[in-house]
Amino acid sequence: MTETPAAPEPDGRPAETAVAPTEPATAPAEPDNPVVAAVRPGYEFDGTALELGGLMLDAENLSDVHIRIPLGMLNRHGLVAGATGTGKTKTLQLITEQLSANGVPVFAADIKGDLSGLASPGTPSDKLAARAASVGQQWSPKTFPVQYYALGGVGSGIPVRVTVETFGATLLAKVLELNDTQESSLGLVFHYAKNASLPLIDLADLRAVLQYLTSDQGKADLTGLGGLSSATVGVILRELIAFQDQGAEAFFGEPAFDSAEFLAVEGDGRGRVSLLELPNLADRPAIFSTFLMWLLADLFRKLPEVGDPDKPKLVFFFDEAHLLFDGASKEFLDTITRTVRLIRSKGVGVFFVTQSPTDIHEDVLAQLGSRIQHQLRVNTPNDAKALKQTVNTYPTSSYDDLGTVITTLGIGEAIVTVMNERGAPTPVAWTRLRAPESLMAATDPAAIDAAVKASPSYATYATAVNNPSAAESLGSKMAAAQAAERAEAEAKVAAKQAKAPKESRSRPRSHQDDDSTLEKVVKSSAFKSAMNTAARELMRSMFKKR
Repeated sequence: MTETPAAPEPDGRPAETAVAPTEPATAPAEPDNPVVAAVRPGYEFDGTALELGGLMLDAENLSDVHIRIPLGMLNRHGLVAGATGTGKTKTLQLITEQLSANGVPVFAADIKGDLSGLASPGTPSDKLAARAASVGQQWSPKTFPVQYYALGGVGSGIPVRVTVETFGATLLAKVLELNDTQESSLGLVFHYAKNASLPLIDLADLRAVLQYLTSDQGKADLTGLGGLSSATVGVILRELIAFQDQGAEAFFGEPAFDSAEFLAVEGDGRGRVSLLELPNLADRPAIFSTFLMWLLADLFRKLPEVGDPDKPKLVFFFDEAHLLFDGASKEFLDTITRTVRLIRSKGVGVFFVTQSPTDIHEDVLAQLGSRIQHQLRVNTPNDAKALKQTVNTYPTSSYDDLGTVITTLGIGEAIVTVMNERGAPTPVAWTRLRAPESLMAATDPAAIDAAVKASPSYATYATAVNNPSAAESLGSKMAAAQAAERAEAEAKVAAKQAKAPKESRSRPRSHQDDDSTLEKVVKSSAFKSAMNTAARELMRSMFKKR
């Protein structure tokens, strides 16, 4: 956990440089403006709300209406979408800051490393001051409590590992891109390992069980459970090798990570921000997406029911969400849909972050109560179709052509609709978003490394351990079986030798025993028969009539 403070005041407190509006951000909108009249009442809440930005009347003019999202509605899930470079990461940063300040822990995948800036104070500038003034924001640099993690220790963060048996057959089948038959077979392997008390800790354990169950000894253990096809096991083993080549070997193991770490609230009442480092995401997208899904499922199993709390226990930002749905089986999609639907009652809010809303499966998209849509670009017929589908999912808008608005949004602008305190959607609002108060860039790597090493969690998870598991148990079992087979074979040989006639071993050698090999051949019946046959043929040829 780290925060990089600004230069301290004489009393030791971090300095805060306020950036106040130097002139009115906007004049109050005309009372008869139809957009203001439609939008303003929808964003007036009684309880605590996060400030998103100011309502825009058009590309140049803002109103004095503040666009907000109720804190208690963030466990109803949401979507942050938009093309690359339109400001999605800054939107995540803005929301994360306010969640932490309100005592709500946050988990986010830090794809590009920019979110690490949450631990460092923002840098004032004229451009930032102008933006703050335009939306009526009293800006001051702030830091937030951040803890850094890395999958399997691949990166500078605290290593996050999980055992194969905890990860489960369904998620693993998704990662390995197995078909239904292969997934069913993998499920049988997990079932057998559990019943046989064979811990599946890492990929070596899973390989050992697969190989054992296709051996002569292991096939007998599946009696009554069904068999395993050698061809199917071969496919699974090959996919495991490819999975391992993505770096998965480091991810599976012990000590297993406790997902409750992500629910921490600091002593000063602020929620901890947990950032998962994801270097080389393009080389291992399946590991990343399915790990995040495992994390949600694990939290769902562990957390108690809380109904509708005043604020979430955790808000979970699922970046690059399209990776989760690409090539997903029906069973896996059902798992995602069910988890997202039910985890709300555990006090966990999930925000999917992606380029287009059409990246999200419709059954999941239907459950996302809040929408922050940055600019969509239309360069192909498929883009145009996606835009039309996106517009059709919004409530009735006061804008004449919402599709045109979405395609002409500036950087840091978004179309917003959230769930109000009654659970109904708010009016669609063209919004200029506020600026984050932490650093809008990556924190210095040396500061990150120092924070990781200083964390108490680092001592718990940094060093991998190798406890006895399935590979060792089966190795001992098969070695014992092989030793027993050798002993049995040797016993049979000894018994056979014991039954051999003693005279055959003590009979004196005769003159015939000294015959040469040639003599033995000449005296053999086969040789004599051959010679007789040759003589008869010779005689026939001599007396054959000409």
